[in-house]
Amino acid sequence: MLAAHDIHFFRGHRKILEAVSGELRPGRVTALAGPNGAGKSTLLKLFSGELTPESGRVEINGKILANWSGREIAQRRAVLPQESHLAFAFPVREVVMMGRFPHLQGSETTRDGEICAAALAKVEGSHLAGRLYPTLSSGEKQRVQLARVLAQIWEPPAAGARYLLLDEPTSSLDLAHQHDALRAAQEWAHAGAVVLTVLHDLNLAMAYADDVWVLENGRLAAAGAIQEVLTGPLIERVFNVSVELLPRPGETRPAILTRRRLKPE
Repeated sequence: MLAAHDIHFFRGHRKILEAVSGELRPGRVTALAGPNGAGKSTLLKLFSGELTPESGRVEINGKILANWSGREIAQRRAVLPQESHLAFAFPVREVVMMGRFPHLQGSETTRDGEICAAALAKVEGSHLAGRLYPTLSSGEKQRVQLARVLAQIWEPPAAGARYLLLDEPTSSLDLAHQHDALRAAQEWAHAGAVVLTVLHDLNLAMAYADDVWVLENGRLAAAGAIQEVLTGPLIERVFNVSVELLPRPGETRPAILTRRRLKPE
């Protein structure tokens, strides 16, 4: 389990997050949603350990995140940031192999290579394996980075869950690969992982997430099962747009039709 306990975070004197608490459980995809500047990426960075809260704490498996060793946490928690920059022209297969570094005992093994090949296949990137990373399109780079983080936590640890943290994983992807990426996240959750993903597209969140945390001005406005939380009134209040929830043939979850902005800022 991944948990936040009364988290506060500031940049200078500006409040970014205030009194955020909640638990993320294995087997479920949780979407982080909210307007620009609501604190979504900051919260994900606090969950990953990239940032440290001013007060409050983050726990994994009941243990404070800061008390895990870097190797221990990297063997069970993988993070896909919004942007990934590489200074050298690594071949794609080597970029994906970087996800295996926390598991290596010296040199890479045949099994590590098999995992990386399977992770690339999972994102439909097998044909990219020999390409140099800088020659890829932004969407191809995003898929390679997703393969890297999947390779990092491909196999469950001896004890406890795996944790997959994704910051806007669909931002550079075309429509088909957006669904592929979120289906992969679902698969990891169904295999017992904790999955947390920042998503701006509420229809993708509605289609793939089990739960949603909605942030507004640095506070948790609502959290829970996605169909119970993403109601018309909440979306209109938090996102300042007029919406209509429409039934989708053959689906139990509605589609969210955005009509217009309600009022200027």
